Amino acid sequence: MAFTSIGVTTSGHVATIEIQRPPNNFFDITLIEEIATAFETADADPAIRALVLAAQGKAFCAGADFARRDVGEERPGRHLYKEAIRLFRTGKPIVAAVQGPAIGGGLGLACMADFRVTCAEGRFSANFTRLGFHPGFGLTATLPRLVGQQQAALLFYTGRRINGEEAVRLGLADQLVPLAEVRDAAMALATEIAQSSPLGVAATRQTLRRGLADAVEQATERELVEQDWLRKTADFKEGIKATAERRLPEFQGR
Repeated sequence: MAFTSIGVTTSGHVATIEIQRPPNNFFDITLIEEIATAFETADADPAIRALVLAAQGKAFCAGADFARRDVGEERPGRHLYKEAIRLFRTGKPIVAAVQGPAIGGGLGLACMADFRVTCAEGRFSANFTRLGFHPGFGLTATLPRLVGQQQAALLFYTGRRINGEEAVRLGLADQLVPLAEVRDAAMALATEIAQSSPLGVAATRQTLRRGLADAVEQATERELVEQDWLRKTADFKEGIKATAERRLPEFQGR
């Protein structure tokens, strides 16, 4: 199919799916649908054994572009999350090339992958509480799986932004390379995976990720309930406004 927000290329047994919404690569349902469709197409191709998820521009994915929306409008979040579940049901290993910010839902997209290659310039943040919001994109299931419950709670409650070096130290990312080498290093890792037995890798991956997609689906149902009411609060409006104005929010707890 023709894509409008991504590009797909193949090299040997590896397919690269590139987000093409520079510089920030904000996501919406269209982008998630296209990535999911590209993943499913690769799943159906026995010649493809591993995937690289990469992005043009300065950011891997800076999350949702709240600044361009009326913060009070109803958004198709439920449908977006349903599309996101398709990503977690992908059968082939995914390496994310995180060359810049992976923020909010963008962090969720990065955590969906099996591995993350990044650089010192990489930025990782579950910034939802700084927006007066609740985590989404299944992060309440995936982030603790990667860094542990305690570190995940710390990242969620503070909304702090960490660099690539800290992400590797915490186990949020797997490999640190210079900025110019992120894409190549991700491709090298995917190629190394593709050199292993495809049946063996697939079977092992199914065991390791057993129940993950279901856990994410259950988590997103809870996340949606919390996001729905928080979206209507004054704190959420203040969080969005403060972010747009590049200042600390002044939350009132209402």
